[in-house]
Amino acid sequence: MSERVLPEAYYKQLRDLQAVDFVLVELTLYLDTHPDDMSVIQQYNQFAHKRMHMVQQFELEFGPLMSYGRSFSKAPWQWGETPWPWQV
Repeated sequence: MSERVLPEAYYKQLRDLQAVDFVLVELTLYLDTHPDDMSVIQQYNQFAHKRMHMVQQFELEFGPLMSYGRSFSKAPWQWGETPWPWQV
């Protein structure tokens, strides 16, 4: 397979998504020990909502992020296209 040249927007959106994922992991760890902190629960929900929109935008532009029914694919099947998000 030949290597695709990806636009800078691909890498920027992927980095932004990874940053939001990091925030969500940290908030999850905090909430594991502070389950009644409503302000942090609200913050977690805001970031989860933001992540959903970011994933949707990324997948519209560049293809699926996850397989096994967690992301949709356009025709032709997009998983044959590389690099995959975890390869960059």
